[in-house]
Amino acid sequence: MERIDLNELNSRIPGIDSAAVQASLDRWSVVAKPLKSLGVLEDLVTQIAGVKGKARFSIKRRMLAVMCADHGVIAQGVTQTDESITALVAADLAKDCSSANLMAHVAGCDVCAVDVGIKNPPDQPGIVNKRVAPGTADFTQGPAMTREQALQAVWAGIDTAESCASEGYDLLLSGEMGIGNTTAGTAVTCALLGLPPEKITGRGAGLSTEGLARKVDAIKRGFKLNRPNPADALDVLSKLGGFEIAAMAGFFIGGALFRLPVVIDGVTCAVAALAAAKLCPACRDAMLPSHMSSEPAAERIFDALDMRPVINAGLHLGEGTGALCLLPLLDMAMSLYDGLVFSDIGMDAYTPQE
Repeated sequence: MERIDLNELNSRIPGIDSAAVQASLDRWSVVAKPLKSLGVLEDLVTQIAGVKGKARFSIKRRMLAVMCADHGVIAQGVTQTDESITALVAADLAKDCSSANLMAHVAGCDVCAVDVGIKNPPDQPGIVNKRVAPGTADFTQGPAMTREQALQAVWAGIDTAESCASEGYDLLLSGEMGIGNTTAGTAVTCALLGLPPEKITGRGAGLSTEGLARKVDAIKRGFKLNRPNPADALDVLSKLGGFEIAAMAGFFIGGALFRLPVVIDGVTCAVAALAAAKLCPACRDAMLPSHMSSEPAAERIFDALDMRPVINAGLHLGEGTGALCLLPLLDMAMSLYDGLVFSDIGMDAYTPQE
């Protein structure tokens, strides 16, 4: 779509359709079960109705978009592995054999890998090319990227959502792959929420205590050098973020723009969702939380987004795997939503009680 100012883009987001929400609530009130007995799952179905602008809908066609990019900050010893793993997993995603693919088979979800900044991209057909640059710079030495590159990455995510809409998908899932992205994601979270790195920095993919200390130190040095402006999410993304984080932020914005709900995966996707909500506040209503990551920043981010994830199972695999876990729960909720009503079984509906 045309490149316009993000403020104008925000004004184009349709927002929640209140009539569809009411129609969905009316539908739930006659479904043959006790009122609100599916709890948060009912709320999510009704939220989807509001995003889509209709009370009866399908979520059968869904796409997990895994944004892939590398991070210069890994030069500071903040990860257990190097950037070769980003390329390896991106290739596996395209070959349909990664952890996310295997879980997606069970959940009935398509998967695509999107290269927005893999340092050494694999020669593998099927990877969507939306490259901004071969990885970010080390933010302890200067900004991770330019402001223009951050905006380009955001638009890569918006364009990906638009492509999914044009291909007829009903529901989107966010995913990420990028060695070092919990360091960048934590730095972005600290900047946007005004939190000290010592409080919310986690071990990512299995850091030692010494590695965790290096990670905290790198974030502190990045702050001191770059001085991100917490009131300007694009400034924060450009100075401390990653191409895949910015692209996921755009993916959330694009989903809302095209009336496609987007499921938030783990902590790095949640950081992107927070950045998206800062860039285009209207997109927040189209986000569906899936799980509470075991990374310490996750709870703070979801509190800031005023969201309640459905699953609390200590997940921290990434790649969209936690988002995929929500799909069977949504499918079961939809089976009741589309199923029997009280009149079908000759029973009076439940009524709200004081």
